[in-house]
Amino acid sequence: MENQKKNQSIKELSKILLEVLESKGYSHESLAINRRMLSRISVFMQRRKILNYTKSVGELFYAEYFQKKSYCIDYHQRIKTTLRRLDELSSGTDFKLTAKSPERSSPPQFAELLESYVQSCASIGNKENTIAKKRKFCLDFLYDITEAGCENVCDISTKYICMAILKAGNKESYAAIRSFLQHLYENGKLKIDFSRIIPKYRRVIPLPATYTDNEINRLENSINRTTRDGKRDYAIILLVSRLGMRSGDIAEMTLDTIDFNCGSISFIQNKTGQPLSLPLLPEIREAVQDYIQHARPKVNTNYLFIRINAPLEKISTSIIKHALVKYFKAAEIDISNKKHGPHSLRSSMASSMVNSGVPYDVIRKALGHTDPQAIKHYAKVDIENLRLHAIDVPAPSGRFAMVLQGREQLW
Repeated sequence: MENQKKNQSIKELSKILLEVLESKGYSHESLAINRRMLSRISVFMQRRKILNYTKSVGELFYAEYFQKKSYCIDYHQRIKTTLRRLDELSSGTDFKLTAKSPERSSPPQFAELLESYVQSCASIGNKENTIAKKRKFCLDFLYDITEAGCENVCDISTKYICMAILKAGNKESYAAIRSFLQHLYENGKLKIDFSRIIPKYRRVIPLPATYTDNEINRLENSINRTTRDGKRDYAIILLVSRLGMRSGDIAEMTLDTIDFNCGSISFIQNKTGQPLSLPLLPEIREAVQDYIQHARPKVNTNYLFIRINAPLEKISTSIIKHALVKYFKAAEIDISNKKHGPHSLRSSMASSMVNSGVPYDVIRKALGHTDPQAIKHYAKVDIENLRLHAIDVPAPSGRFAMVLQGREQLW
């Protein structure tokens, strides 16, 4: 949406805002709520004889409105959202229907060092998600040493590093902090290679959370495919359970991703950046066509899966996760103490293929992995093949045999 001119009246801004909300598919109820809030702001301005809306006017309204009596947190948030939208429209800044948390910046004295490290990560081929994670870990580290009293790079010492490491809540950050300190040393910013004092931590890879074929069938059958959200969710869950697609790739799917004539689904994987082509299975073809023809909102976007409620934009991965939890519960599948996100269906498909004797390399390619070792942990759940290689229990001997025979006591 183009930036709006400044110094517009509340009547003009309200008209623009309501038109935008209506064009984005907001319900009549939601429009009515926004209309009432805008009316209250207008009355406030008329009483104060204020002609044009500005951010400071919104702040005055908020302070006065909630002075009179207490309201629930949700109501506070609704007012804040309406005021934020008016602020953006009146100031001419980029208008956003939903607000995202601002990205935290680095302490000024370390900003250049962190940026240099981030660029070095990109130069060695790190993916965007990996760089973002490393940046966050290093940012937390820099804030922790700053809070401890470290004012610049020359002050970095074992004292401040140890204080930050002890405060770190996620041990996976150790590797990023280690490489960051090594980068500073190699580029002459530190005289001592402090990376050597960072503890080494090997992340334990747990057994994949899997569900049986029967449980997957119950999950799919629990979806009410007569409703709009049911048609969409059924198509999405089939893409995960039958093809093992990642939720991030599903959220980014466009209408062009699926070739109904050739019977294929082709896309660039978000995680690896590598192309992947999967077969359009008959049940998935039917589900996607049913969704497109009978449930997908008429919106001006090429994304395949759209939110049911306004704003009518592409879905997020959290929508897929929440939908899956809902259907797990509807199918009465026990998910206590067990992972139950979209990745669990991907793991279930892989484990089912392993137990059916499908070669590991075929499974790896089907899941879109580039690393030959990427699916080795699925071997841990390959129960039938593991039984073939079971080692016989050795016969008891020595003192242990005597204890079993009752000829000697253990204590």
